[in-house]
Amino acid sequence: MKRISVKRILWTVLAILFVGIGYGAYYINSLLPIITGYPAKYLCSAVFVSGREQAEVEAMDLHFSIIKYTKNVVSLRDSSVTSSFLWGKSKAIYRKGFGATLLRGVSEVDLRKIKFPTSRATSNQDTITWPMGDVMPAKTTNIDTVKLEEVTEKLMDDEGYNGHAFAFMVVHKGIPVAEAYQPEFNAKTRFLSWSMAKSFTNALAGIMVKENKWDINQPVHIPEWQTDQRKNITINNLMQMQSGLSWNEDYGTRSDVTQMLYCQSDFAKFTSDQPFAFPAGSHWYYSSGSVNVVNYLMRKTIGNDKEYYDFAQKRLFNKIGMADAVFEVDASGTQVGSSYIYATARDYARFGMLYFQDGTFNGERILPEGWVKYTTTPASASNGKYGSLFWLNQSKYFPAAPDDMYSCNGHDGQQIFIIPSKELIIVLLGYSPKPDRVMKFNELLGDILEAIQ
Repeated sequence: MKRISVKRILWTVLAILFVGIGYGAYYINSLLPIITGYPAKYLCSAVFVSGREQAEVEAMDLHFSIIKYTKNVVSLRDSSVTSSFLWGKSKAIYRKGFGATLLRGVSEVDLRKIKFPTSRATSNQDTITWPMGDVMPAKTTNIDTVKLEEVTEKLMDDEGYNGHAFAFMVVHKGIPVAEAYQPEFNAKTRFLSWSMAKSFTNALAGIMVKENKWDINQPVHIPEWQTDQRKNITINNLMQMQSGLSWNEDYGTRSDVTQMLYCQSDFAKFTSDQPFAFPAGSHWYYSSGSVNVVNYLMRKTIGNDKEYYDFAQKRLFNKIGMADAVFEVDASGTQVGSSYIYATARDYARFGMLYFQDGTFNGERILPEGWVKYTTTPASASNGKYGSLFWLNQSKYFPAAPDDMYSCNGHDGQQIFIIPSKELIIVLLGYSPKPDRVMKFNELLGDILEAIQ
């Protein structure tokens, strides 16, 4: 009897071990597209869109968690990056105009056949005056330049605000009064927006409204939504993060947002397929997926891909001096309005000026009248912290800054702060790793504001 009992125990232990190993392998396998997809996509964009060096990107941006153990192969021959870990492998390819795209659900051959169908502006910004160009004005404002230089040195040279900033720019009364870069970057470097791209989607939505293509308060027609409460979702609900769709925005695990960005070919479809969790407009929850649905709806409304890609380029970028910006797409071809714009620090400052100037730029109205007011009106369930794809300071999240400040916020510390009452725009780009080195934004804002006389 003892021998039988021992055998049973051994078999039970072995069965448990077998199940545990099997589940562990299954779970790791589910993570591998994210573990390898993140560095493949990030590095491909960094090398081929931003012109950065592989070793520098790996040492700074990709040196965290399991990601730092991936093996990354950059191919200059076919403009691609392949990343591998254990038995997992992911590949991202660069295509001119489209930027870098992670291969998911589509063959590389088919994707490479698709060419960017529009052309960029041919003007030389080095010969055009600010803000449309890069010839900077000689005059300055009444800002304390000595104090601002001290802030710049503390931020860029001493890392006195904790995070590692790649680029920094301050515009006061429409005039650049501070601009600085780490040695490996310059005024021509394109920087990743991360979620600041959401605010650009707000601008494009505004242009759709201005051109009478959209009524953002009408329910959108997505066929799969018509049989349940999702049929009530409006574009406004999506942009105010109150769609009610079930969503998990946790970047530290296999969540909805990481599955969307690194496992899916069609980001909007993945999001629109989510079930409803709350009635539309009743619950606030930050969702990158919702923004990609807005970009899909834009593409669907325009109805022609050449016109769709022209739309962002000609109606927004070219109009505000951002002719060299790159708006990347997912594998389905929809622009990733949640996360993937590459532009210079000056470009991001120009975008801030568009909103500071109530939707006008270089004497032309770009956004409809009242759009900036709509954008900065708090979403009903956000407790004053969020408008329409812009963050608000009405909740005093940054105590050192005025209540009227609003901002474009992106992962790893990308920021455009717009402070109308102080006629101030602050651009901060770079890498602010968490939790030990998160940028002290409030202290930085306070010091900059002290420089205004």
